[in-house]
Amino acid sequence: MQVPKASDVLANDLRERILRGDFPSGTALPPERELVTQTRMSRTTVREALRILEVQGLVVIKTGRSGGAFVQQPDGGSVASSVSLLIRGQQLRLTALLETREAIEPACASLAAKYRTDDDLAAMDAANAIVGDLSISLDAFLKANVDWHLAVATASHNELLTGFMTALSNAIYSSTENTAFVDEDVRKTTFRAHKTITDAIRAGDPAAATRRMTKHVHGYAEAVVQVEERTEIDIAE
Repeated sequence: MQVPKASDVLANDLRERILRGDFPSGTALPPERELVTQTRMSRTTVREALRILEVQGLVVIKTGRSGGAFVQQPDGGSVASSVSLLIRGQQLRLTALLETREAIEPACASLAAKYRTDDDLAAMDAANAIVGDLSISLDAFLKANVDWHLAVATASHNELLTGFMTALSNAIYSSTENTAFVDEDVRKTTFRAHKTITDAIRAGDPAAATRRMTKHVHGYAEAVVQVEERTEIDIAE
């Protein structure tokens, strides 16, 4: 029988207390010295436990006189970070990402049609205006494209979906920076597709938003697979 490390036991206990709300977001955990006294564990063990929580995104460790381990509740960014690590660690193929995106993004569009705000619509319009500017560089187009898709996910007001889409979008577009694929016709088609989807979301029509997003992401996936010879995924750290 494997005996868990003391640092893991302490990290698990503190994690449960954080998630339970014993330590509200923004507050500091007890100082290292106090944790050592309370737990009767070594300072090294306590520091290792806090480092585990930091890696998991549950605390931010600050140094200096007013430093310490400050609690932060997990959010969509935590989901995105975890999914990005999974993608890189498992060396998932590009086709797997595209398939996942086809499953998730129409749901984002449907929820966005139900819950979008005026600010959400403004973010979509602003991103797509940049997408439609044929004079911008490939990098600027890809960034604006990602921004639009993330704006749709954000408009769903579902942090899990937003986190997944953040990781998926960054992985997909960093793996398809291909001038042979993203030509002027692709840019025009992308702009028009985004506009029709945004129109459905603005009109509060989940069925139309789902249908149009499904067509958009499926068409994109087919085009990428035909042109993109690389199958590996390269995500910047």
